[in-house]
Amino acid sequence: MIIWGGDDLAAVLNTGGKYNPSTDSWTPTTTTNAPDARADHTAVWTGSEMIIWGGGLGTFFYNTGGRYNPSTDTWTPTSTANAPSARARQTAVWTGSEMIVWSGFCGCNTGGRYNPNTDTWTATSTTNAPDPRWFHTSVWTGSELIVWGGTPDARNVLNTGGRYNPSTDSWTPTSTTNPPDARDCHRAVWTGGEMIVWGGQDANFILFNTGGRYDPGADTWAATSVTNAPDARADHTAVWTGSEMIIWGGQGEAG
Repeated sequence: MIIWGGDDLAAVLNTGGKYNPSTDSWTPTTTTNAPDARADHTAVWTGSEMIIWGGGLGTFFYNTGGRYNPSTDTWTPTSTANAPSARARQTAVWTGSEMIVWSGFCGCNTGGRYNPNTDTWTATSTTNAPDPRWFHTSVWTGSELIVWGGTPDARNVLNTGGRYNPSTDSWTPTSTTNPPDARDCHRAVWTGGEMIVWGGQDANFILFNTGGRYDPGADTWAATSVTNAPDARADHTAVWTGSEMIIWGGQGEAG
């Protein structure tokens, strides 16, 4: 597991570490040529490198990033030529050949596809793209990026989304029939056939222990059960095991 950057409540960081569960040990990541310190950035794993991008330092945001190779403990900067505008709290997915970043704290519904093999960016279409947002979620289905939920202005939350096909550079909206309640700070996983979203909060910071399963093939939503569901929360973690979604931690009603 590789972690990098973030905020330790005193400053933002450009340090990180590699954790080996077999030996229960940590190894620091080099700071030589590392990206500038930042928080609210994104990271994806390519199979050989971790790519981090965007994020901010106070009210300053970046359109820069870096590729970290754990085998050589080295950083390579990502190109800024044709990169998306600077932003934080965007989402990012790895397609198998490209990193797609989209929207974020930028007031924009723009994004970009980054190819690490060529160190080049290609803009994502804005035609039929969802409204701008941050604190949303994104999953990669194997052929499409699905984004859903989030906030456009810190005063409202959304229950809308879109499916982006990089092969055609086109967007298709997700159904608004029976979706989960509008929310942000939720989490989403891809099961291989459905996107599951769960938890999060509404515009009044009321927390949810509800969610929904979205089938992109049928463009339909089905609610997740609340029987024995965990306590309502936001800013938790979620992973897909191959048969189950596991959520853990987050911010509950007590803080």
